[in-house]
Amino acid sequence: MSSFNNPHFFYLFAMKNGKKKLGYGSSPADAYANLQLRLSPKEMEQIAEDQFVKIVQRELQKYVHELG
Repeated sequence: MSSFNNPHFFYLFAMKNGKKKLGYGSSPADAYANLQLRLSPKEMEQIAEDQFVKIVQRELQKYVHELG
């Protein structure tokens, strides 16, 4: 099955330091799993899996200053 059949979204996950991490996936759980693929376990400890905001790509520029 093609991944184009399922819509994907950007999710901003809150971090303990007040910044946010950007994840991408078809659901928040999928986006969090994708973050686990590219970040170290120590970096993942800083991310709150249950605190996220779903955003659309065209609004990404509004959140760039929050990324960490």
